[in-house]
Amino acid sequence: MEEGKKTVKIAAVGDIHVRETDRGKWVDYFKEVSRQADVLAICGDLTDTGDEVEAQILIEELKACTVPVVAVLGNHDFEKGRHKLIRQILLKEGVHMLDGEAVVINGIGFAGVKGFGGGFDAHMLSMFGEGAMKAFVQEAVDEALHLDRALARLDQENENIKKIAIMHYAPIKETIIGEPEVIYPFLGSSRLSEPLNRRQVVAAFHGHAHVGTLEGTTSSGIKVYNVAKQILEKHGYDVPFYLLEV
Repeated sequence: MEEGKKTVKIAAVGDIHVRETDRGKWVDYFKEVSRQADVLAICGDLTDTGDEVEAQILIEELKACTVPVVAVLGNHDFEKGRHKLIRQILLKEGVHMLDGEAVVINGIGFAGVKGFGGGFDAHMLSMFGEGAMKAFVQEAVDEALHLDRALARLDQENENIKKIAIMHYAPIKETIIGEPEVIYPFLGSSRLSEPLNRRQVVAAFHGHAHVGTLEGTTSSGIKVYNVAKQILEKHGYDVPFYLLEV
């Protein structure tokens, strides 16, 4: 770290799956995050069933959090088709909701997307065949493009800025190992790793794969962390969030 530069502590977690019955459950959690970190990143599946009541509960719980919060939506947040409403509820209360956007917090650039599936490396699905298959692949391509553009905007503002990427789906296979191989194509896509390598992010956080692997690296050596709450609990984190100093 350059002399005079302040270290920023980023707490990251995914798949918190807040429910209607969770009122009061998260207060101590968010207080502890605020005690240890400067920023909280939530990597999707903010709600359990994609209901706006769950989002309202989360907002009430987040009042205990005194540091900035940046987040992306996950597949559970889309379940009832109310994802736009969930996003608006959180935005209105000051959560930085990223969907192909970027924000600078404490001098660190955060870029975020939900991401999508499609498979990894030589086993990525290709844009071939039925229209439904092409649409599936196109969704992953679009999410990768949105991530790249968000990271590019950060570079345009300050080419030396340190960048963090957050997403719900995995950008590499290494951090989903432990899940059944037959569902790998639905857990993420290597297309999401291309912007990470191209834009040289400091690190990337994701969730979604509850029984995956905590850490991995892209082909260019970028660190990737699967911070699904269930993974962190499995690794013995008493208060399940990953803390990264940048």
